Amino acid sequence: MTNDDDMSVFDEKRQRRVKVTAWVVIAALVLTGGGATVLTLIFG
Repeated sequence: MTNDDDMSVFDEKRQRRVKVTAWVVIAALVLTGGGATVLTLIFG
């Protein structure tokens, strides 16, 4: 089924975009001074 193949490609692209967006948000928080909270959450 080509429909499933299309969806899997779309899903991979979406997952990649979500990961990139998450890293950009984390980097922005670190650079703007909210990083202490983020790093505390990540590293416990």
